[in-house]
Amino acid sequence: MASVTVWNEFVHEREGGDAAEVYPDGIHATIAEALDQRGHDTRTATLDDPEHGLTESVLDETDVLVWWGHVAHDEVDDDVVERVAERVYDGMGLLVLHSAHASKPFKRLLGTPCDLTWREVGERERCWVVDPGHPITDGLDDSLVIEEAEMYGEPFGVPEPDRLVFTSWFEGGEVFRSGCCYRRGRGNIFYFRPGHETYPIYHREDVQQVLDNAVRWATPNEGADAHAGNRNVDPRESL
Repeated sequence: MASVTVWNEFVHEREGGDAAEVYPDGIHATIAEALDQRGHDTRTATLDDPEHGLTESVLDETDVLVWWGHVAHDEVDDDVVERVAERVYDGMGLLVLHSAHASKPFKRLLGTPCDLTWREVGERERCWVVDPGHPITDGLDDSLVIEEAEMYGEPFGVPEPDRLVFTSWFEGGEVFRSGCCYRRGRGNIFYFRPGHETYPIYHREDVQQVLDNAVRWATPNEGADAHAGNRNVDPRESL
């Protein structure tokens, strides 16, 4: 099983209202508990922790980092962002959830604005499995139907994914690439759209199954060092 750190800015839930009712202990606690119940070794970290809870020692012990953010992207220290990016290059997996499309680590690693269109009216979403052979879809039906969701629509300002796992349709007519896989250095990155601070989406069994599958997929494997830095090397063969 994987060693997982679940990061959450933890702002909305402390402001009260619907977010506090749906996630009284924070989105990070709900996700961490779900992954822990599926056998992973989980810890949590938040924006207000020293170094945002993402010290070098924590990241060194993390196989997969799960990231949720929304209103405090700019408050994340750039040094921490670089630390996260370097760990991904070295093999740490990264799961980027919902509004974390605009987070600094995701934009840093993808190199694009990662912008999109959106509308928050609680409309129906059908999230289709479009790559049923991918391990992130193990145990799922052909689609996830979410009765109340925030709409995200194309164009989505990200690079073409290495593999597209989910595509969403919304009752307002928009479609969206909701499950995108990337590789940066030795690290696997998965962006998953469903989720919101005031909708109980992370309490759903099927969504938790996606997160569990994604953690397993993103967990680093042993292999050649693909990010060894700039080196002046001797020839391996006779010149």
